[in-house]
Amino acid sequence: MKKIGLTGGIGSGKSTVSGRLAEHGAFIVDADKIAREIVEPGQPALAELDHAFDGVINPDGTLNRQELARQAFATKEKTQVLNNITHPRIRARTQELFDQAEAQGEPVVVYDMPLLIENGEAEKMDAVWVVDAPDEVRIQRLVDHRGLDEDDARRRINAQIDRETRLAAADTVLDNGGSVEELLAQVDRAWQERAQ
Repeated sequence: MKKIGLTGGIGSGKSTVSGRLAEHGAFIVDADKIAREIVEPGQPALAELDHAFDGVINPDGTLNRQELARQAFATKEKTQVLNNITHPRIRARTQELFDQAEAQGEPVVVYDMPLLIENGEAEKMDAVWVVDAPDEVRIQRLVDHRGLDEDDARRRINAQIDRETRLAAADTVLDNGGSVEELLAQVDRAWQERAQ
């Protein structure tokens, strides 16, 4: 079973790449999806977040993700509080999915993980693929497609590691400074040349 770590900064287009790899038959382990699952109503992480941050629970009992993000990415200390609550649970669920993929005999598993490098997960992969785009392009995407204001977009980008560190860890770089079609063509080539 080949493990490919897929990472990229917020707004880089990682989800587009992950979707294309799934079309090619890769078993996707999506850290963002797992992160959403562990904070659903009734999950222990939700109660811990409610205790650690103010006003992050909606009237219907669900997590107000925008408010949590606003508070959690305001300082490095608050980001660490968020990470301490969520990361151990994400790791445990991730391992369950890796075990499932292995049991099913999946040939290629893609670990779609924004913090792959920061969390020391890159070393556990057979290859690291980085989706890259200039910061200004990423900021514009976050404003246009996710409705963030520019300051919030910059704060979120600055809360992550810098491009140079991410690129230094890459075995494969997928440049998403252009069109979606150009990106998908790169993904297709990388799959044919490097994923098998």
